[in-house]
Amino acid sequence: MSYIPTTDADRAAMLRVIGVESVEELFGDVPEALRYPQVKLPRQVSEPEALRELREISEYNVDLDHTPCFLGAGAYRHFVPSVVGHVIGRSEFYTAYTPYQPEISQGTLQIIFEYQSMICALTGMDAANASHYDGATALAEAAVMAVGASRGKRRKVVMSAGVHPEYRAVVRTYTQGAEMAVAGDQDGVSEVSTLAEMVDADTACVVVQNPDFFGHLESPPALRALADAVHAAGALLVVSADPIALGLFAPPGNYGADIVCGEGQALGGGLSFGGPYLGYFACVSKYLHKMAGRIVGQTVDRHGDRGFVLTLSAREQHIRREKASSNICSNEALMALAAAVYMTALGKSGLRRVAELCYHKAHYAATQLSALPGYELLSERPFFKEVSLRCPRPVTEINEYLLDEWGIVGGYDLEQDYPHMANTMLVCVTEMNSKEEIDLLVEALSNVEEEA
Repeated sequence: MSYIPTTDADRAAMLRVIGVESVEELFGDVPEALRYPQVKLPRQVSEPEALRELREISEYNVDLDHTPCFLGAGAYRHFVPSVVGHVIGRSEFYTAYTPYQPEISQGTLQIIFEYQSMICALTGMDAANASHYDGATALAEAAVMAVGASRGKRRKVVMSAGVHPEYRAVVRTYTQGAEMAVAGDQDGVSEVSTLAEMVDADTACVVVQNPDFFGHLESPPALRALADAVHAAGALLVVSADPIALGLFAPPGNYGADIVCGEGQALGGGLSFGGPYLGYFACVSKYLHKMAGRIVGQTVDRHGDRGFVLTLSAREQHIRREKASSNICSNEALMALAAAVYMTALGKSGLRRVAELCYHKAHYAATQLSALPGYELLSERPFFKEVSLRCPRPVTEINEYLLDEWGIVGGYDLEQDYPHMANTMLVCVTEMNSKEEIDLLVEALSNVEEEA
């Protein structure tokens, strides 16, 4: 419960400053009949009594500190070091917004610069920004940027069906009315070789996700072959990637990606009931001038000391309006700071260790689950921390059973987005899932048919 320290004297002082005598006069424009409506409230209680009642109500919630969770599908439960919350809670960062005045915003500008540097190291790209809302908008901006890189001469986006369904929906929202065509995903095309065959003279970019929405990992040689085919046709390769996976596997820059983007929530963001999240975005230097969002550069001041400034701002809509490369103009600096602190706290070896734990625990879970009668893996392809599991009953029924009878949050029902994948669950395992939790899930699923 928050403490609001405003006193009667504080209220009187504020009223004097704005030139009114009373609160009633302040709300004088509100019709009198509407100022104090009759509200049926229970009797007033003390603060301890109110806190006790609210705490009892909160116990009805399912929270992941007390409940095993195997739900992922784009939002992941990873450990967040306590230093992340401590740093982002500092007032100079927590209340800051747009760092337009470099002389008083050096702290915010520096953390954006450091974040950009770490994203570049993680993705193998030359430059990064810090201004996209989430992974979906970052991917949509990548598609628009690819069209812009062709000076509008190429307007076709070839997109894998393995890209997150919500990301694909946002891309279509962005491109509708812009004379851009999206191909591939609605036909269920996800194979790399098939995507390459769809590239033509009108293709601006090919979009893939690695690992894809089903958890599958594509091999670097296959993606390098795709990149070569895409580049030979004059188009760009866009890769949406899980940043945790990049701690273990080859960065997209190694296999020819031109633009790399994705959801940065896993980098110290927590789940937080859906946000705020962070869309990370990086590209090769050739297309830097087409990249939307805020970019911070390092320079020196008149004394020769290290300093930071916003750079390439002419691309932004608040300066160039209709000629800007994007209409997006938010500042995700607080979440970028969380990601920077997270990556700094873990370091290169720590991030790799998190990825290794996800990988090995997910494979242990897959081995145990696929051995159960009535369950089988959707594919034998390599995967990272998510695996698609065919089940003997509808996933909605299984998830209700898991939560009601075992206190487990089950996986994602793939039939919601892929109608041909009835009875298929996307199971996610991260470093936060213990062996005991995985074994409990296996035991629970082994009893599904008996309880049906």
